[in-house]
Amino acid sequence: MRQIVLDTETTGLEVSQGHRIIEIGCVELVNRKLTGNHYHQYINPRREIDQGAIEVHGITNDFLADKPTFESVVAGFLEFIQGAELVIHNAPFDVGFLNSELQRLQGHGTIEDRCTITDTLVMARAKHPGQRNSLDALCQRYTVDNSQRDLHGALLDAEILADVYLAMTGGQTALQLSDSGTDNDGQALIEQTIPLPENRAPLPVIRATADELAGHRAQLDAIAAACGGKVLWRKSETASAAQ
Repeated sequence: MRQIVLDTETTGLEVSQGHRIIEIGCVELVNRKLTGNHYHQYINPRREIDQGAIEVHGITNDFLADKPTFESVVAGFLEFIQGAELVIHNAPFDVGFLNSELQRLQGHGTIEDRCTITDTLVMARAKHPGQRNSLDALCQRYTVDNSQRDLHGALLDAEILADVYLAMTGGQTALQLSDSGTDNDGQALIEQTIPLPENRAPLPVIRATADELAGHRAQLDAIAAACGGKVLWRKSETASAAQ
């Protein structure tokens, strides 16, 4: 299964106002594993970028002045995503801008003609109703490192979203010792017990050497000196010896 995690940056928020794509970032997953393949392209939109957008992503008109147009890069981009499942956070935004660019060129159809689309924002709202489900909020919820995300960037955000998506769809995300519960689809979990053969070899018992025991005692002495003699390990050893 081939998936492409995709993000874009734009000149503004409303495609209906003629705003354009200025950056595309994609990372590839095959069988839920990052392959290291990616697509990244800055694009000259041939129009001014809203100041509010610059404050979000930091991309300026001067920076894009020598970058290629969407028409120049469309063939390579479509080849990279062809036939894949696109994983996008708030997919209508990015897909709307991509289809607008394709419509300007004509003859390329739509993104939906080439790919299926999974919206991680819709997934997150279903899993966490009533909670914040922005990419930053999901990073905090799933302990995904987004410390480098001072500004939005299409490739960086695609990489972060890939980690979030894998965590959000990967099943167990916390240690659960109970035999009961439900799986990700809400189905009751069935306890499965696999008996060990009676003639199995006994487990080896590896005891600490004299040097290791001496090192252990020295470490306990250091802890005792630092905390006024209150070492719980020694209390446990004393209790065990009395039994």
